Amino acid sequence: MMLLRLDCFGLTVAVCGEAPLSTKAEARIVGGQDAAAGSWPWQVSLHTRRHFCGGSLINDQWVLTAAQCFPSPDASDVTVYMGRHTQEGPNAHEEARSVMLVIKHPSYDDETKDGDLALLKLSSPVNFTDYIRPVCLAAEESFFPDGLRVWVTGWGDVLSVAYLPSPETLQEVNLPIVSNIECAAAYGFITTSMICAGPNFRGKGFCDKDAGGPLVTLDGTRWVQAGVVSYARGCGYPKFPGVYTRVSKYQSWINSQILKDQPGYITFYRASTRTVHSASSAMLVLPVLIFSVLQD
Repeated sequence: MMLLRLDCFGLTVAVCGEAPLSTKAEARIVGGQDAAAGSWPWQVSLHTRRHFCGGSLINDQWVLTAAQCFPSPDASDVTVYMGRHTQEGPNAHEEARSVMLVIKHPSYDDETKDGDLALLKLSSPVNFTDYIRPVCLAAEESFFPDGLRVWVTGWGDVLSVAYLPSPETLQEVNLPIVSNIECAAAYGFITTSMICAGPNFRGKGFCDKDAGGPLVTLDGTRWVQAGVVSYARGCGYPKFPGVYTRVSKYQSWINSQILKDQPGYITFYRASTRTVHSASSAMLVLPVLIFSVLQD
């Protein structure tokens, strides 16, 4: 079921989540594969001297990423690339912008990675093409059940000790959502503002420099972003799912920062085919706190 919120009758709402060049009906991030050019038109690459984090385009002038990518609010040396497929040289369909403003979520905790979310305002708007389009964001009442298949994309390392090989093509990997209860059992600490994904075998997941990138799933004919890459233990370690910032928890805050042409939102709901556990408190805490921070 797809409920597209038309709170704002802008172009973003009309085109968000559309990927005209994608052939996906529903996977070298770690254990992934090359993505076809234009498959994920909202994917952005953040650069200083080279790629250091991912992000997603959410309207023609704003990018959603992870707060950890910006330890300093000074982004004067950061370039944002949209429509990029490989990291080797200019790409035929890309556009580049500098960053005018960095807004980190006020509750961001660098130690636990709770609230790991940031908004970037680009120096000027970009034109939407088949290769550059915004993603729809998960609305507040969205529900992503345990076992739901999702996609993660990025240009991060393929192993803890191995860079993405030349020509550094955008990678994609298909993973299942993991319940917060199961995720907390692995890490000892997970909040309800986080969402987890990844198998407990086969070593699929994200790695360094994937932080800030999107976790998306298909709803009808549109793609909706459920999470923002935050942290994991190692790179695709078995039994340790990836942890993502849960986008639906931040709709009100995002809208309070973007007053013009707000992002398009989808209330995603998919009935679970497995037993779903829920937590009554704001966080799930087990006796041991274990997590690994993605660093540049």
